[in-house]
Amino acid sequence: MQIESRVTIHMVASLDGFIARRDGSVDWLETADTFDEGKSMDPELVKEFLRRIDCYVMGSRTYETALNFEAKGFGWAYGDTPTIVLTSRALPSRRSSVEFYSGDLAQLVNERLKPRFRNIWFVGGGSVSGVCLRLGLADEVRFSVMPILIGEGISFFEGLQRDTPLHLRAVNAYKTGMVELHYDVRK
Repeated sequence: MQIESRVTIHMVASLDGFIARRDGSVDWLETADTFDEGKSMDPELVKEFLRRIDCYVMGSRTYETALNFEAKGFGWAYGDTPTIVLTSRALPSRRSSVEFYSGDLAQLVNERLKPRFRNIWFVGGGSVSGVCLRLGLADEVRFSVMPILIGEGISFFEGLQRDTPLHLRAVNAYKTGMVELHYDVRK
């Protein structure tokens, strides 16, 4: 019996839709904004939410950014959760939970991940997000918008090539000024 799986694309972006500066830096993620009417991010609720994610998929540049955060003392954000890094380059491997993959993305998701995992999260890469949507693999999009405009950079979705209709499921505003948009992808 195959388990019911959901594929989620999640990304944090500037209000103008960039996930990183052109050089890949994300120094703008920490902002000094406050929104008094927003929700607080309870650390325990965040931990519980993250425990429900069974598998992460990311591009190589997102993986390198995560390694840089770890090297700066912020830790490895993905814990021991299985993590697939999409790459054709040789990258450093520091943990057994990380696997590198360079084959067909639809085959990876449909034949390897969906039979094993209930909640599969694509967490990085504008081109990875675009391919995931183009192939019809995504069930939902969670888009966290930071209260900043950076003017140029790497777009959240690269190369969509067609309209992708969405259905708004939820909107949450937080005390940090971040707004989370949660959409279902209409098939």
